Amino acid sequence: MKRKRKGFTIIELLAVAMIIALLAVFVVPRAFRGLGKAKQDIARGKMAIVEQAIAQFQYDCGRLPTGSEGLEALLTAPRDVEDKWAGPYLKQSEILDPWGRPYLYIEPGTINVGSYDLLSLGADGVEGGEGENADIVND
Repeated sequence: MKRKRKGFTIIELLAVAMIIALLAVFVVPRAFRGLGKAKQDIARGKMAIVEQAIAQFQYDCGRLPTGSEGLEALLTAPRDVEDKWAGPYLKQSEILDPWGRPYLYIEPGTINVGSYDLLSLGADGVEGGEGENADIVND
């Protein structure tokens, strides 16, 4: 009597490998695209928190942080407003975008004339771009 061996044939193993490869080719890129969109949404949310801190600084100190002070004015008191300053208004980590770079603070604003611009340069860290690399600007 012959004993029947239990196990997988090479054809079955190849079929499973092909299915896994096809899933990797079609599903994984879509998942990573969603991750980039999520980081842009997080950047917008963190930007709103920074805007609230700037508004609180302006209320307390009677002026916006200057362009030369930048967002550091939200962390440590500028010399001319030390007596009015009620900060820190943010944690150090909150002035960083999801890609680990500080938000850019431009005062006076060129996009928001009469106010300030706050922007993140996106995933690539370079001005301009599309998709994940697009700049994110307060409006």
